[in-house]
Amino acid sequence: MENVILTIHLILAVFLVGLVLLQRSEGGGLGIGGNNSGLVSGRSAASALTRFTWLIATAFIITSISLTIVSAKKSSNNSIINDSINTNSEGEIELPNIDELISEETEESIPAAD
Repeated sequence: MENVILTIHLILAVFLVGLVLLQRSEGGGLGIGGNNSGLVSGRSAASALTRFTWLIATAFIITSISLTIVSAKKSSNNSIINDSINTNSEGEIELPNIDELISEETEESIPAAD
């Protein structure tokens, strides 16, 4: 399920970039350039390309939210630290045996302090 949504998400991202690059620049972005004839009159009606861009952008946001929900459901509530701590039946924490962790071979490879 996650792979299908991710594939659709990537396809929508490519389409969205392409659609934005295809649109005509109206200028005025960041106060640079532009045409002053549109200042007094209102914006013209949205073209089909603009409406299709909004549709693809909306689908992109929906797939983004869907991926977030799917990944949140997949993750567990346990911490790595909680998984590494052993508890006995009484709820007490059992410490690991140091002899099991350090063998004679690893003791030899550890340099002695002078």
